Amino acid sequence: MTRPTDPARSPLPHRPRGRDDSAPPKETSLTLERGLNLLQAVAEADGAAPTISDLAATVGVSRAAVYRLLGPLQARGLVRREGSRVRLGLGVLWVAGRVLPQLRFASLPALRGLAEHVGATVHLTVADGGEAQAIAVVEPSWTSYHVSYRVGTRHPVQRGAAGRAVDLPPNGPRWVVSSGELHTGAYGVAAPVQGVPGLRASVGVVSLEPLVGDEVGPLVSDTARAVAEALR
Repeated sequence: MTRPTDPARSPLPHRPRGRDDSAPPKETSLTLERGLNLLQAVAEADGAAPTISDLAATVGVSRAAVYRLLGPLQARGLVRREGSRVRLGLGVLWVAGRVLPQLRFASLPALRGLAEHVGATVHLTVADGGEAQAIAVVEPSWTSYHVSYRVGTRHPVQRGAAGRAVDLPPNGPRWVVSSGELHTGAYGVAAPVQGVPGLRASVGVVSLEPLVGDEVGPLVSDTARAVAEALR
């Protein structure tokens, strides 16, 4: 028995997922790319919302093509029109709200393996502007005591190993070590998660006992690479 779709479950209307054989693959790919470029142009506009003419010039298509590309984006709530101007829609918030849960789910196996191996609390931290936020935390199961670290914890991105590690260059140091920068008596080692477009993040270990960077650092760096692979 087929159950009707509940439209309240998502603000984005469902569309058939079957392949449209009437559209040549290259033409379909080009249309998708132009639609994504259009959405990006709306998102990156500074000051007043861009007009149809602005978007046509930015994307490199005609005004008529902009109107056609806006249709599916409007239907999914990703953009909204105010006369001739175009703004982001609330559907973008719904999509953005699914990012952190998916990051958390994909990273947990690698984080759990590191926590059990080193016997210390491990976390995935993501930079949000000038702040670093822990979005996933795994505590070891076999230790007598360890640091309790809450998901959602924020601190300045310039402080602590986890914050400073997010912006390490690809050819720079592989990890960062900290001592008492955020909490007295806490030690940290963190490595950047690199190679994931648009993501500034790090994997870190926090402990109440000193951590030897040359011993823990390579393990944290390997875990950061595993997380990056899981997110690609």
